[in-house]
Amino acid sequence: MFSSSTKLALFATALAVVGVRAQEPNCARNYTVHLGDTCDAISAKTNVSTYQLATVNADKIDAACDNLALGEPLCLGIVGEDCDVTHVVVSGDSCAAIAGAAGTTTDVLLANNPNVNSDCTNIYPGEVLCTATEVIVESS
Repeated sequence: MFSSSTKLALFATALAVVGVRAQEPNCARNYTVHLGDTCDAISAKTNVSTYQLATVNADKIDAACDNLALGEPLCLGIVGEDCDVTHVVVSGDSCAAIAGAAGTTTDVLLANNPNVNSDCTNIYPGEVLCTATEVIVESS
């Protein structure tokens, strides 16, 4: 009938279809977890901040982001609160430099990335930050 690779492809496609249907109705964008994905990698390739990905999927992703499951559906952003303008942090980056390059202010950068402290000392290479020029993230 079907080869092993064909069966695997059909299974993965079925998971993706089920995953997209399982998303919240107010989800702006969806993503299905692939083999080897990490939160930072998903964030980088889909232009979503690491903070937004974690917050929107707090019921699915643990704090260490080590519980992603193959085929798991994720919501990338909520309609009206979806930041898709991002920057992947590299070694030596500062909030002032990131904000300046994005044409925004440090205050707006920090407002859209509430996980970043006011001194910007807790960002790390590979983290993805929202660099929108206006405040998008809802205050908690």
